[in-house]
Amino acid sequence: MTEKTNKRDGSRDFDFYVGSWNVHHSRLRERLVGCTDWEEFDGTSTAFNILGNTANFDESTMYRKGGQLHGMTLRLYDAKSHEWSLYWAATGSGQLDIPMVGSFDTLNGTGKFYAHETHQGQHVYSRFIWSKITPTSVRWEQALSVDGGETWETNWIMESTRVS
Repeated sequence: MTEKTNKRDGSRDFDFYVGSWNVHHSRLRERLVGCTDWEEFDGTSTAFNILGNTANFDESTMYRKGGQLHGMTLRLYDAKSHEWSLYWAATGSGQLDIPMVGSFDTLNGTGKFYAHETHQGQHVYSRFIWSKITPTSVRWEQALSVDGGETWETNWIMESTRVS
């Protein structure tokens, strides 16, 4: 017996991010050590749809005290699983990070994406949340969990405002 599912087409979920953005970053200086000291810096991001509007790409510049950092995110939509895979790469890495996989909840407009990775040799869960989405602003945050997702330490927050 086959179970019928009525999953929605989420292939346009990142359309809200197409365009140019000013970004304010708050980044925890040290992760998973009880640190409460945050680094604040600004940046920019420009995003556009690719692959017939079923994928999304952005390029970011971050202006940190130690110099500029460049990064990019490739977001690919899987029409079968109805999930996105988000791949990040930054200046000097030479590779795409493992994908964060997830989707948007249409009831609250929040996107949640997860991966299992290592941080300083320790296996951790990682999470991205896209929230507070309006036509002119959006919030993104990253968190890590060392206890299988029971608790999370948020270590990076980006508040983006659309460039008019």
